[in-house]
Amino acid sequence: MSTAFDKLARPIQKWVRAQGWREMRDIQARATHVLMDSDADLIVAASTAGGKTEAAFLPLLSQILDDPSGISGFDLLYVAPLKALITDQARRLDDICREAELPVIPWHGDVPASVKTRAIKRPRGVLLITPESLEALFIRRGLELPRLFGATRAVILDELHSVLDSERGIQIRSLLARLEQSLNRLIRRVGLSATLGDMELAKAYLRPDSPGEVREVVAAGGGAELQLQLRGYVTGDNDDEGPSATDAIALHLFGHLRGSDNLVFAGARQAVEIYSDRLRTLCEKERLPQEFYPHHASLSRDHRDFVERRLKDGNAPTTAICTSTLELGIDIGDVTCVGQIGAPFSVASLRQRLGRSGRRPGKPAILRQYVVEAKLTPTSNFSDRLRLGLVRAVAMIELLLEGWCEPPKRGALHLSTLVHQILSVIAQRGGIHAQQLYGMLCQKGPFRQVDTQPFLDVLRALGHPETALIEQADDGLLLLGAMGEKLVEHYSFYAVFQTPEEYRLISGGKELGTLPIDNLIAPGMLLIFSGRRWLVLEVHDRDRVIMVSPAKAGVPPLFGGDPGNIHDRVIERMLDILEDQNRPIYMDATALELLEEARSHYAQLQFGPGRIAQLGENATILATRTGSIRTTTLALALRAAGFTVQTHDGFLEVFGKDGTPLLIDALAALASGEAVNLFTHSPNLVFEKFHPYLTEALLQQDAFSARLDTAALAELSRSILG
Repeated sequence: MSTAFDKLARPIQKWVRAQGWREMRDIQARATHVLMDSDADLIVAASTAGGKTEAAFLPLLSQILDDPSGISGFDLLYVAPLKALITDQARRLDDICREAELPVIPWHGDVPASVKTRAIKRPRGVLLITPESLEALFIRRGLELPRLFGATRAVILDELHSVLDSERGIQIRSLLARLEQSLNRLIRRVGLSATLGDMELAKAYLRPDSPGEVREVVAAGGGAELQLQLRGYVTGDNDDEGPSATDAIALHLFGHLRGSDNLVFAGARQAVEIYSDRLRTLCEKERLPQEFYPHHASLSRDHRDFVERRLKDGNAPTTAICTSTLELGIDIGDVTCVGQIGAPFSVASLRQRLGRSGRRPGKPAILRQYVVEAKLTPTSNFSDRLRLGLVRAVAMIELLLEGWCEPPKRGALHLSTLVHQILSVIAQRGGIHAQQLYGMLCQKGPFRQVDTQPFLDVLRALGHPETALIEQADDGLLLLGAMGEKLVEHYSFYAVFQTPEEYRLISGGKELGTLPIDNLIAPGMLLIFSGRRWLVLEVHDRDRVIMVSPAKAGVPPLFGGDPGNIHDRVIERMLDILEDQNRPIYMDATALELLEEARSHYAQLQFGPGRIAQLGENATILATRTGSIRTTTLALALRAAGFTVQTHDGFLEVFGKDGTPLLIDALAALASGEAVNLFTHSPNLVFEKFHPYLTEALLQQDAFSARLDTAALAELSRSILG
């Protein structure tokens, strides 16, 4: 049998030799055999810098060179979620394709119009594009799709793991289905991913009609040696004359990261700025060159480019203090260490971040995890006593070491993205009948969970005179309405995603500030803001306002109630850690002391055979032992029964004036399967970009499909009752 190298086209072989490679990597060789010897779809999974890009492009480019189609159109389509990733890949592919004289066209908002105009006139080579720019191309040049993509052999989806469970991922699936329908043929799909929790679900995403025929090439081995430490810090210790927790972390980062390239994920943008400022000040104080820089989405593109160039340079030591902006696969070269301040929300995210370190042969991957906990006082909240931030960080690390990460969630309706795609198809075609639209998007596209009736309900909502996004002609043709045309014409339309909505918090007529909301919030819930606890009185989705009043239920916890859905398995592991006696060797003395405190306070709660513990006269703790979705569902059910509830990682804090017996009665009713209206107190239901155009009933259906789990409510209540 010929080797993988022998199967490559001559110009590609010449490029490989020029790299000085002794041989192709294992995943590159295996992917070459699959792509050259079959027409199968393929997923290539390997760590960051594991050679995935070459594994896909070398054989696919070889096919184009050895067997040109002679048809008009781009030969390969590459779709990636970040403009910076496209720019980076274009530079790499330019080098490969120069010898073969194949054009490489990066296409996103920052690419000059002249480049795009030339590519449209003579489409060929490799088109690298974001989902948003591809959407714009469909809308503006919908009738030209057969000419632009008639020759396309394959579509390569990069960072597959980042889009599996998102509105953006559904958008990409819809665009690919629409493209195949326009061409009246299938296009081979190749997914590139660094992190996949469930390969079968990933295959179903890549080719929904025949997931069993999708091939996979997964890199063998566990990658680089891992060195990690979890360090604990206590904040609010006014009796201690030493540095604050923030200053102590900054000092540790300064002492251990200086002189090398690193990424430190600090969470929110405010935290990024605080730590960047502390580290800049330390450099100035020591009269050393500046090498610590902030990196987040609110900073200018020029500043972010500057930081990315410094990281890639290798000659100027640089540490980027960042949000998730540097999590995905922009090529910034190898970093020595990855720092994580605070517990991450997913194991997949932690693994993706860690993949930046340990890429050089013989060098370990290094993770420095920092966790800040509150100093305990007689009025400290139970969640601070359980050190839930620390315990979540330990759970994430343990699951990371076991190789597990979160699978995508099935069954969501994605109605916001459905609205977007309805408008996009109508704009692309100039008009379409409802039956054709349903067939394109729901029967053949990604919205297969949406039955005929809810689809018609969505159309009616969009056609309502007050909404006026669509209208129907006398012959039944669906057209864009006055507001629909205005919406689609704006450049912001092409993106389906948005950051969590910022809600204004108002108490007694005074605005307290804004808070990003990514979880269901309802009247009767307790919120933490600016170090104080607030009772939610009203939620106004359309105005983005939450009315609150001060709550007197003790000192608010430092952690808990954070945005982001935590998986069931993470919470299960957190409870296992609290009930265990194991002392992880990667934790420092302070972190171990905090863990022992947490276990001691957990034991004092005395949950017994069930999972109920009394906390004072009016407060009760329920250990749900489930993730955010099921815990939130139970919280809404108890609020409907008249209780005030605060959610934490795997726990509910329930307040009732008449004590626990009523709570047990309420849980017993839920355990028996008694129906409950989870929307009694009007929780916020507007999470996605196009939700405001839907009716309350449709918003509830969407929430049930993605953010709530009513089917598990009875069993969860029974397990809590024991």
